[in-house]
Amino acid sequence: MLSNAIAVSAPTENWPLRWELLMRYRLIEIVAQWEGRLTTNHLCNSFGIARQQASKDINTYLREIAPNNLVYDSKLKGYKPTAEFSPKVTRGLADEYLHALASSQDFSHTFTQLDLGFTHTEMLTPPLRQVKPEILRTLVQAARESKKIDMSYVSLSSPDEESRIIAPHTLVCTPLRWHVRAYCEKNRDYRDFVLSRFRGINGIEGDANMSREQDLRWQNTVDIVLIPDSRLSAYQQSIIAEDYHMIAGKRIITVRSALVPYVVQALNLDLHKLDAMPEAQQIMVANLAEVRLHAF
Repeated sequence: MLSNAIAVSAPTENWPLRWELLMRYRLIEIVAQWEGRLTTNHLCNSFGIARQQASKDINTYLREIAPNNLVYDSKLKGYKPTAEFSPKVTRGLADEYLHALASSQDFSHTFTQLDLGFTHTEMLTPPLRQVKPEILRTLVQAARESKKIDMSYVSLSSPDEESRIIAPHTLVCTPLRWHVRAYCEKNRDYRDFVLSRFRGINGIEGDANMSREQDLRWQNTVDIVLIPDSRLSAYQQSIIAEDYHMIAGKRIITVRSALVPYVVQALNLDLHKLDAMPEAQQIMVANLAEVRLHAF
């Protein structure tokens, strides 16, 4: 559960900010840094606030958060980043702007659309999987209250719908689907259950005996060490290294053991064979034997 006040990262870590105010300050930085022009309209249209409040937010940001970050440009009719601009409430990464663009399209059918100036954006999303509200509510409540529940579930490995008594502990979002991590009494182990494959709720079975802390694959992490495909030329490898922000020719991704298969899938890697075309493979796992132990 998010608290009502959030302490932003250094150098402003000692200044607690309300969640909604922090979000407005973050938008100020993201728009200014990546679009080069910030106006009160960005805040007004994105958060549904009055122009007076938007102006106050910008002035407070400049006075209390980052005095040297923005300057008003009369020709642009807006604020632009100064030569001394330094992110204070964001990390200054392009992904923050690109995710904001994606969110603008993804949420536009439900929420007020973020007012970002760059509109030449198209977002591809996988088909939505159907999840019933009562199913999700039950799983969330059971995880929050440490309960075990009897659910009806279908799987590709079984021809029939069957009852599963599970103790859910975490919802997990992968690039292709949502699932819940839970202890399964049938398997006597922790398993991943696809949310869209639950068919019904048979009942609450009492307090859970197995918790997230006892899920060893959830508690343990593994480093996935990515390197450019060794079959590429030195020039091609340097391009891949820059793409993946590799340091000294490698990129280390630390992930929970239970989530290794999904990271490998998201990276489009096959841990058992190389693609015939190195230009298609592009990256390899340097510590392949170690990662294979977790990719099941």
